[in-house]
Amino acid sequence: MKYILTLSLFFSLTIFSQNNQQLDEVIVSDSKINVPFSKNFRSIEIISSSDIIKSGASNIIDLLQQSVGLDIRRRGAGGVQADLYIRGGGFDQTLLLLDGMKMDDSQTGHHTLNMLIPIELIERVEIIKGPAARIFGQNAFNGAINIVTKSAYKTRKGEFSAFLNNISGGSFGNFKYSVRGNISKDNYKGLINYSREKSNGYKYNTDYKTDNLFLKSSLSKNNPNTIVLATLSNRKFGANGFYASPAATDQYEETQTSLIGIYSKYSSGNLIIKPKIYWRRNQDEYIYVRSNPSIYRNLHKTNKISAEVNFNYISSIGNTGFGIDFSNVSISSNNLGNHKRSITSLYVNHIFSLINDKLTLSPGISFSYFSDLSSNSFPGIDLGYNVSEKIKLYGNFGKTFRIPTYTDLYYSDRTTIGNSELEPESAVSTEFGFKYNSSKFILTAAIFNRESKNIIDYVKNNENDLWQATNIRSLKTNGFETDLIFNFKNATNLKLGYAFLEDDTYINNISFSKYSLNSLKHNFISKISFKYSKKLSQNFVFRYAERSDKTNYRILDSNIIYKPFNEKGEFFLNLNNIFDEYYWETNLVQMPGQNLILGYRLSI
Repeated sequence: MKYILTLSLFFSLTIFSQNNQQLDEVIVSDSKINVPFSKNFRSIEIISSSDIIKSGASNIIDLLQQSVGLDIRRRGAGGVQADLYIRGGGFDQTLLLLDGMKMDDSQTGHHTLNMLIPIELIERVEIIKGPAARIFGQNAFNGAINIVTKSAYKTRKGEFSAFLNNISGGSFGNFKYSVRGNISKDNYKGLINYSREKSNGYKYNTDYKTDNLFLKSSLSKNNPNTIVLATLSNRKFGANGFYASPAATDQYEETQTSLIGIYSKYSSGNLIIKPKIYWRRNQDEYIYVRSNPSIYRNLHKTNKISAEVNFNYISSIGNTGFGIDFSNVSISSNNLGNHKRSITSLYVNHIFSLINDKLTLSPGISFSYFSDLSSNSFPGIDLGYNVSEKIKLYGNFGKTFRIPTYTDLYYSDRTTIGNSELEPESAVSTEFGFKYNSSKFILTAAIFNRESKNIIDYVKNNENDLWQATNIRSLKTNGFETDLIFNFKNATNLKLGYAFLEDDTYINNISFSKYSLNSLKHNFISKISFKYSKKLSQNFVFRYAERSDKTNYRILDSNIIYKPFNEKGEFFLNLNNIFDEYYWETNLVQMPGQNLILGYRLSI
């Protein structure tokens, strides 16, 4: 009955519009080669700042859950801990970037989403799926996501301003606020933002407190294209059942993640140069029994220092992208030990336009050298064909890989042991896609296939054996995705998305598997909105998910927005899990039931 009611709502109401013309002008800036969104021949989705507001999401993790092809498995509320998957696979196989700086963590992919940039600071999100992401190198096994942050806005008088950017509260003792300072004068722009969110938790030992400090500034008035970015995210949370077994109700964790980077852009004729240097640090403290750390405690500290420079050169034969990246990573851990690794990566990619610009070919290759592991190369080719002004066909072919984390190699406890002899995972992926774009109807669809080798899992032969990290046999993954947008005369539209995924599982030949695949086999997402007046609107998001083990859930959320003063300031009411669905996304961690958040924010 719930499902029927939801579908009736969704197909009988109007839906919010996206500014498709604006998206056409977006340059996918950190895909290593500058390509306008409207001319791209890859599986790329852009979530704009206006889309973020209409989503009703209160953090980046909840936002990403609204895109088909992504599987965000949350543990608890508030985005305090979650794993990111693209088109199946594992949480170590997706690369996250912040303004083009790679956020991978050498300890484990569990820390990919540790950098909780407040959602009000995000300009847009670029989601790149499939083999086209290979150009990023290590960890972009199934795809990559680049979060582009906002810059300071221009003030009329060119002076400093400070204001309360966001304040909200709601169920489970939730309280959040964000304070922002902004300066804009001549060619100089800078902003600083501090935010805090806390909650008593929706059940025993699920309380949390998160703090974020964010700074983004031009280097100087005379050099506005050189940007300094620094951010610190600190999280403390009860982890009831998050790890180990669901019976481990007293677990506790603290993470502290920081990033400081400088990046720039220089143009000289047909040449664009984009250098960047950055340092990412992560500290993770895990306590098995919160009230008694002496029983079991892990403390891990990882550091990554990277310097890279990317080039784009436009010539009579096309657009050439090439670059080099040097990185040093290290870990200091009471469990994993102390280790260091240096990485050198090179890539070259070229775009040819043929047959009066109807046919586009883009061959490329990446190469990575690891001081403690084998070297790897990643060839691939992307192609696109403009059947007409409205219809585009494309195909992507490429090899991707990911190296074992330090957890895979060295972790040990009473039930688990790592394996220092592990080999990197690799995959050969193919994808074919279709895009139709008109003023009234937009359709994108893609089918894909991935053949993976040396997949890493924790397995054992007998029930009393220790779990051990092992390279297992190849894995085949097939899937299909589609998004539809219907535009109406009154500037509203309907958006529907569906994804299907099927793994040729390896588990049949293994007695016990710790990370047996449980991908989203079916994933349906629909978005809808009422616009009651210029000041009042209401949005709905419905998600249906069914996993490989046949478990499924249906979630309906709603977001009401009231703008009493101007276009920038608005009151909002988020109603989450309206049907009070009992469900979990990973590790049998029960997600919150019905809850709400009421607040006020500025959209600048």
